[in-house]
Amino acid sequence: MLTLPFRKSVLLLLAVSALSAQAQKKQLTTGQMLQNEPNKIIAPIPQITGWADDSHYITRSFGRRGGGSMQVDVKTGIETPYSPAKETTVIVRDKDIYLKKEDGTETRLTKTIDEEQNPILSPDGSKIAFTEGGNLFIIDIATGKQSQITNDGSDVIYNGYASWVYYEEILGRASRYRAFWWSPDSKRIAWMHFNDSQVPVFPIYNSEGQHGFVEKQRYPEAGDPNPKVKMGFYSIADNRISWADFDENADTYLGTPFWSPDGSALWMQWMNRDQNNLKIYAVNPQSGSKTEIYDEKQKTWIDWFDDIDFLKNNQGFIIKSDKSGWMQLYLHGMDGKLKSRITNGKYTVTGIEYIDEKNKQVYFTARKENSARVDLYKAPFNGKSLTRLTSGEFNHQVSVSDNGTYFTDTYSNVSTPTKIALYNSSGKFIKEIADSKGDEYNDYQLATTQLIRVKTPDGFDLPMTIMLPPNYDPNKKYPVMISVYGGPNAGTVMDSWRFSGMSQWWAKEGLIQVAMDHRASGHFGKAGQNYMYHDLGKWEMNDYIEMVKWLRNQTYVDPSKICITGGSYGGYITAYALTYGSDYFTHGIANFGVMDWSLYDSHYTERYMGTPKNNPEGYKSSSVLTYANKLKGVLRIVHGTMDDNVHAQNSIQLIDKLEDAGKHFEFLLYPGQRHGFRDRTKAMHQRMETNRFIYQYLLEKPMPEELK
Repeated sequence: MLTLPFRKSVLLLLAVSALSAQAQKKQLTTGQMLQNEPNKIIAPIPQITGWADDSHYITRSFGRRGGGSMQVDVKTGIETPYSPAKETTVIVRDKDIYLKKEDGTETRLTKTIDEEQNPILSPDGSKIAFTEGGNLFIIDIATGKQSQITNDGSDVIYNGYASWVYYEEILGRASRYRAFWWSPDSKRIAWMHFNDSQVPVFPIYNSEGQHGFVEKQRYPEAGDPNPKVKMGFYSIADNRISWADFDENADTYLGTPFWSPDGSALWMQWMNRDQNNLKIYAVNPQSGSKTEIYDEKQKTWIDWFDDIDFLKNNQGFIIKSDKSGWMQLYLHGMDGKLKSRITNGKYTVTGIEYIDEKNKQVYFTARKENSARVDLYKAPFNGKSLTRLTSGEFNHQVSVSDNGTYFTDTYSNVSTPTKIALYNSSGKFIKEIADSKGDEYNDYQLATTQLIRVKTPDGFDLPMTIMLPPNYDPNKKYPVMISVYGGPNAGTVMDSWRFSGMSQWWAKEGLIQVAMDHRASGHFGKAGQNYMYHDLGKWEMNDYIEMVKWLRNQTYVDPSKICITGGSYGGYITAYALTYGSDYFTHGIANFGVMDWSLYDSHYTERYMGTPKNNPEGYKSSSVLTYANKLKGVLRIVHGTMDDNVHAQNSIQLIDKLEDAGKHFEFLLYPGQRHGFRDRTKAMHQRMETNRFIYQYLLEKPMPEELK
């Protein structure tokens, strides 16, 4: 890591040294950069996908003939094909549910006009739950009997199928809208009941055909009424429905629930509309009565728990919380009382890998030694000590064996190609598994990446990666392309090896490629994120400007060609940079970005901004529309007409402001495209137009045929 006083001189010396060393090396071919042609520069390595048991890790090599996974014995290294135990599964084909048994035979279980959604086997494999037409159903596999659990499903009432804002922001996209959960003993099923009748309708226009059509989406924007939600329980034994003791008319949220290990209670997350008070209740599924287990309050916002790690035999549970300003581990009894703080410090715990209940210790990952690197640690339940298990100045991706005896470590840094090694539970090296550094790695002239830190006036050491051209000339000025996302706790700068043929191409063409993270990106914990509260845009951009100032002070940077690009939140940051930050950024491509936070969904926006009613000045200062008259560079705005996440309304309103201000800009509209562009043809066109933009404005030369 380069330290502040020597950054400029060290960077210059490194670049000059690299130029001299690479002068006689071979250059990458166009095929190697753009067509993924085989090479001996980077060797393919297997992907560690988990463990078959405590002594066999599982690998997957995409180049292996026939594909598939292998299990490797940690002691002998012998590889054998890995095939998970065959089990009964359920699938949806042509809108109907089929049961696929262990022997591969299939049985059709439903035959309806509407499509069945999210069929899920009960834990004991005897039943299937699914949703259809806003209602919840259960099929008994042995008898084929289908039971309809709810009857009030409609275009605004959904049972077990999530309202859009819950799918996008609370339950998560991985849920695929599923909002029901089997109990561990298969005796009950819990589900969320949504009422969208008060949620405003947003019209999404499709231009197909002669007349087109409008897709009506129930979408609560900031300050709008949210869906009403309640939790139901269905008892199979007595064919009875009960409801959790929550007021569905209260302006609150319910988060992802977790069944207790024995199925006696559903632990439900509750949060107020301001999202600064999170509670967990243990709910009795028979009566619906609730008991408060956990209560957390913060001055800004609180994120939902993505998991609760229950200990065996009702010995308690472990959670991650950032209430101290940093994500740490806490051990609680089943009654909710705090037993001990397992970790304590100004660093971020990223995940729990294994809980050794016998020896009362936790194996976890954290960004402790360096915020741009992840390491594996273990700590006792009492939190009195901490042991680092990974080593070196690398970013580590680990996989711990079933009983915690071993772990694999996939590690690298920006200048070291990825390696994989095996270690025991004490962190003792056992053997190397793979090395991605090819036999001809040192024979080629490659653009390399450097990780530096830029200090802000108030003391934050902001991380930034820079890839310079391989034939770098310190006396020449180069254009800069900055790629960002920029959202809270969503940084992109890590000390990891990346080899991209496209990046090598741009470097060869003379483009400096940069990634940068601000104080709220996750490197500085929740303490850093809190700066953004009620004030999106300001601190991100102020920090980005400090890093751009540093770039502009380098002799090799062309200050007239500082380009920034990103999508979604990155699209917002890009447009904000070309308006609010137009004294520093000269070019930008803003892809499907939020241009005014009053136009985005309630849950995400209000978490950081509050409502437009209680934070009018914050909404004004965070809006790109407010600074439209400051645009003086080249801004390209890109959006899909049917984006149901960040509506095209955002870009249209910005365009309206820019036109009124007499500003020049570019606009690319993609008919029928959703958020992120799902159509391959449209995505390829967008990529080609981005390439054309870079050649026209930054490289100032014709785009070669290879990229057209």
